Amino acid sequence: MVTNDATILRIKHDVLYEVAKLAWAGELDEEHKNQVPYTIIPGPQAQFRCCIYKEREIIRQRVRLAEGKCPTSGKDSRNVVQVIGAACEECPIASYTVTDNCRKCMGKACQNSCNFGAISMGDTRAHIDPNKCKECGKCANACPYNAIAHLERPCKKACPVDAITYDEYGVCEIDENKCIQCGACIHSCPFGAVGSKTFMVDVINMINAGKKVVAMVAPATEGQFGPDITMASWKTALKKVGFADMVEVALGGDMTAAAEAAEWAEAYKEGKKMTTSCCPAFVNMIKQHFPQLLDNMSTTVSPMCAVSRMLKEKDPETITVFIGPCIAKKSETLDLNIKDNADYAMTFGEIRAMMRAKDVELEPEENTYQEGSVFGKRFGNSGGVTAAVVECFKEMNEDIAPNVMKCNGAAECKKALLLMKVGKLPADFVEGMVCAGGCVGGPSKHKTELEAKKARDLLIGQADDREVHANLKNLGVDQVAMHRH
Repeated sequence: MVTNDATILRIKHDVLYEVAKLAWAGELDEEHKNQVPYTIIPGPQAQFRCCIYKEREIIRQRVRLAEGKCPTSGKDSRNVVQVIGAACEECPIASYTVTDNCRKCMGKACQNSCNFGAISMGDTRAHIDPNKCKECGKCANACPYNAIAHLERPCKKACPVDAITYDEYGVCEIDENKCIQCGACIHSCPFGAVGSKTFMVDVINMINAGKKVVAMVAPATEGQFGPDITMASWKTALKKVGFADMVEVALGGDMTAAAEAAEWAEAYKEGKKMTTSCCPAFVNMIKQHFPQLLDNMSTTVSPMCAVSRMLKEKDPETITVFIGPCIAKKSETLDLNIKDNADYAMTFGEIRAMMRAKDVELEPEENTYQEGSVFGKRFGNSGGVTAAVVECFKEMNEDIAPNVMKCNGAAECKKALLLMKVGKLPADFVEGMVCAGGCVGGPSKHKTELEAKKARDLLIGQADDREVHANLKNLGVDQVAMHRH
């Protein structure tokens, strides 16, 4: 995954690795878990915080997250994204603050611009009372010396739906009624104080119990680990770990495109505007912030769910595990309204911790394993869903050239949904991808979109020439089974 702080990354992966080792050995009891903080933080000197006691408490809370629990003992929450309270460094509550640039000028432009009496003049510079400040920004705009800085918290700034607040002590809180579980806040925090629950222990327990556990690898995976790590590489490594098999979710992209094309064609003829439903964070945004548009959202399931249903229809006892760069996929697996969806979703970091704990590495292999079409593989890119659906229109002999608003990132998604809400959307359809770049820009990506592009294009360019419009009956999935309800 991508982060600006190697320390945060190392600690997170060390915790996942230690927990995975214990889970594989069947030793994830209180006695062994209590030793993890001492293994990672041996002391006597603190490594990155004020003291080793705080560092060890942060590790304890991260262990709970790795187990799929809330980091704070006793707290009950279904939200996947969680605050690691001990790690939150109580960033300044005051959003606007006066810097040393202030000359305490006679004009008092800042004070005169404030409608709330929040600014007073001190001995050497102006002062902003955080209890009166409404964060309108007028003072910052009025200051001739640019002496007033906007110090917005990184996590709060990254959140596209204003779900981040803080308590009276300055500790970050997540409003679960607003949170779309996109994970944008996780890697924005420079203290590593936001994380996500993992299903790693559950998956290990299922494999240890001898269950038939099948991995489903996201289309966004190709290119993330270089041009030599192919889908065949993943299949081999995952089987060594203990998975019964692996299926490429690009196949689910083809299946979804076929079902969504049929749905879009019907809506187009009726003059009804619709949105895609592949991105779980985008779906959460509609559900929680634009519920009046639920009828305009495609009922087609995500590629992850399509592949899971295919596998479960062949063998109902199959346990399905999605692997990719997406945090919101975890919330999708917890949606009880979607039948036969994936049982678990994991990030690249989590699955690699499982692999490292069993001394399994991804190794270069020929790019011989292909299940999805090029269009299915491109589902992981912004605009990929639209391209696949348009290709299906051609194969369906539908003379449709839809005007699609391809939303690349949360801000564009919100704008499109707002336009649709007020009846001013110029497009026929909306493709919503909350992560910039699409799934390849997911919060738990291993490389940035640009870093992975060359390897990704090379691998996808080597793919077999397959039809995007998958024959669902031959795959064992009825067309009706491609919808949410």
